[in-house]
Amino acid sequence: MNDIEILELLDKDSELTAADIAVMLGKSEAEIQAQIDKCKSEGIIVGNKVMINWRKTDRELVTALIELKVTPQFGRGFDQIAERFYQYDQVKSVYLMSGTYDLALQIEGRNLNEVALFVAEKLAPMEAVVSTATHFVLKKYKEDGIMFEESKKDDRQVMLF
Repeated sequence: MNDIEILELLDKDSELTAADIAVMLGKSEAEIQAQIDKCKSEGIIVGNKVMINWRKTDRELVTALIELKVTPQFGRGFDQIAERFYQYDQVKSVYLMSGTYDLALQIEGRNLNEVALFVAEKLAPMEAVVSTATHFVLKKYKEDGIMFEESKKDDRQVMLF
């Protein structure tokens, strides 16, 4: 059996049970559960996350994407620098990038000022950081393949003159 089929199903809906997947793939529940357990033990499945549309709650949350030019560490490359960044609770994702910037971080804060202070006080002063570029997320339409809001149908009529 192919792990990829199971992983693709779980990637689309992490709430699927082994029984659900077994029915979908025409396999036994025990067989599917064994594959899932194997993927977890090998570090292929690393979490079980729920997507939340925070805009529909009372919680104030600002998301920013921070691009960083850094000086890689001798013998460790970018790994040591990335490790320093992902230790902070505000940092939700860290990516090694190609192109103009070396690393990209996704961070969250309660407001714009909190995010700005984090960049100014925690990231920018690090000796390895050469420069930063901060981009604030104004609205999330889709994340990890999940649509946050259904598109509204345009009921306007076309008028020709």
